[in-house]
Amino acid sequence: MIAPRSADGRWMARTFRGLKRQWDNNLNPSKPGSGHETSVGRVMHFLLFGSAAFSIVITVGIVLVLIFETIDFFQTVSIGDFFGSTTWAPLFAEKSFGVWALVAGTILVAAIALIVAIPIGLFAAIFLSEYASPRVRNILKPILEILAGIPTVVYGYFALLFVSPIIQGLFGAAGIFNALSAGIVMGIMVIPMISSLSEEAFAAVPRSLREASYALGSTRMETALKVVLPAALSGVVASVILAASRAIGETMIVTIAAGQNPQFTANPLEAVQTMTAFIVQLSLGDTPTGSLEFKTLFAVAMTLFVLTLIMNVVAQWVKRRFREAYE
Repeated sequence: MIAPRSADGRWMARTFRGLKRQWDNNLNPSKPGSGHETSVGRVMHFLLFGSAAFSIVITVGIVLVLIFETIDFFQTVSIGDFFGSTTWAPLFAEKSFGVWALVAGTILVAAIALIVAIPIGLFAAIFLSEYASPRVRNILKPILEILAGIPTVVYGYFALLFVSPIIQGLFGAAGIFNALSAGIVMGIMVIPMISSLSEEAFAAVPRSLREASYALGSTRMETALKVVLPAALSGVVASVILAASRAIGETMIVTIAAGQNPQFTANPLEAVQTMTAFIVQLSLGDTPTGSLEFKTLFAVAMTLFVLTLIMNVVAQWVKRRFREAYE
């Protein structure tokens, strides 16, 4: 026989049901089964939409500023002078605005960085994904990612004070400022991007593909290179493009170690100036605001923006072209 509920018990039950009803009617963002949101849900919807739209508004604002200032720059300097010359000297008495000198220095340093980072990053990702035990992976991966947390100014002085003297000892023609030392250290900096993202892409490949490869007699290395890597190619390409964009946009390493000598060259032993390094040089405060020299900052920034935009478009096309879908 069940004992009757006390008055206190009935009061607590009614209070609980009342609180639950208040939650369902007022606080719950959506009423289950009702098909519509409450006032709190609509407020949350607005906040989430605002958060998503904020980044879009900021991006559009930055692009518009670059466009308007670049148009103002090209009202004085012709597009032919900007893209038709390889001499960059906007701060001299005899001015020249050939941006290809800065573009060449940027691409040269970024290419050296990718030559260093791609093989090391991919080999590290293959080891972490296919060879390392879970315990070893949990130890090595955070250590590898520490490289991404080191301040870039530290990398810059490491390149200038440690790597550059070694390069000078190996190549007598190299100066203390050179593209090779900046590119090597920049490659070390972006290794975690390639290794981490590639390892995640390898981990997404179904286990059944590996087991089928082993069943056919393939070794672990053959499986990694001929099965897992092609299956995760879209993710690997995305990691490389992200690393390239990071290298092109890097500032402190090239400002400290690569020099400030804008020249159209492919010699990694010479000093060069990248687009970001020029922006830093022009932002030191010695150039009057509103002058033609100051407006070159926006023209160079727009060139850098278009370059990275093209890279991202190519990356998206490659990801769609080589994307592998698994059930």
